Amino acid sequence: MRLGVLDVGSNTVHLLVVDAHRGGHPTPMSSTKSTLRLAEQIDASGRLSPLGATKLIEAVEEFTTIASSSGCAQVMAFATSAVRDATNCDRVLADVEKSTGVRVEVLTGEDEARLTSLAVRRWFGWSAGRILALDIGGGSLELSNGVDEEPDVALSLPLGAGRLTREWLTEDPPGKRRVAVLRDWLDAEMAGAAKELTAAGTPDLAVGTSKTFRSLARLTGAAPSSAGPRVTRTLTSNGLRQLISFISRMTVSDRAELEGVSEDRAGQLVAGALVAEASMRALSVDTLEICPWALREGVILRRLDAGVAIPTDPGNPGAADIDIVTSGRPSARS
Repeated sequence: MRLGVLDVGSNTVHLLVVDAHRGGHPTPMSSTKSTLRLAEQIDASGRLSPLGATKLIEAVEEFTTIASSSGCAQVMAFATSAVRDATNCDRVLADVEKSTGVRVEVLTGEDEARLTSLAVRRWFGWSAGRILALDIGGGSLELSNGVDEEPDVALSLPLGAGRLTREWLTEDPPGKRRVAVLRDWLDAEMAGAAKELTAAGTPDLAVGTSKTFRSLARLTGAAPSSAGPRVTRTLTSNGLRQLISFISRMTVSDRAELEGVSEDRAGQLVAGALVAEASMRALSVDTLEICPWALREGVILRRLDAGVAIPTDPGNPGAADIDIVTSGRPSARS
């Protein structure tokens, strides 16, 4: 079947259309995204602003139209950190559903970590052994450690690249002192999570997923995206330290000129690199292998595993169908 995954993130809304069947390898057919920067539309009271809500409704409406015209049998819509953290989250998503007919599922941070872990496991296979997976998003950092498709530990920390840029690195370029202070703060923030993750077992493979890690790997010498998804790409702690020294002295506009860095991600590149560095240091990881699959692929794989759609609202049998496993269990929807 042809499936659409609509990912409402902190920076972008992204529609991925794939052809897939149970037991098969999902084949990407198209990818469309729009930069909304919803995290920047959160006001002082923690609410998503009316402008942000309007932009979200317009984007969901536009992208579901694209999914329909692309022949998608189903669209699975989900939201992550920015919408999840908004104090008016329920009201905003109710307005989205009323205006577009699309029910957007809010994933917890742990859900994100588990679904990303599933995608990473399927990409590397059982022979990879115990996998430690890291995923830096705009609002949060997801981490997992396990030997099965259901990880032993799945964590989420509010250490996203966009969030830290807004809270810590407001100067352009960021001051040297500010970068040093953020480094120390990140070390303290990572300590508890690192202890829990390492207690689960020593990984045979450490993996980084999603755009931030792909960009960092590219900037430290990994193959470009044009080389294809199956080319081995890595990010080393030594290469990352050298990169931070370089990009932390650059302006946002200069960073946007670097190969592999999109204009909408350039502003948060330094914070993302510092989070990656702190994570690798806390977990005693020298090298990360980059995985081309992440959360969106995890959502697709879980849907295919289920075989049938699960309505998102037990009280509303007509609600849009989605199949996401939350907190390690199938959603309690019928």
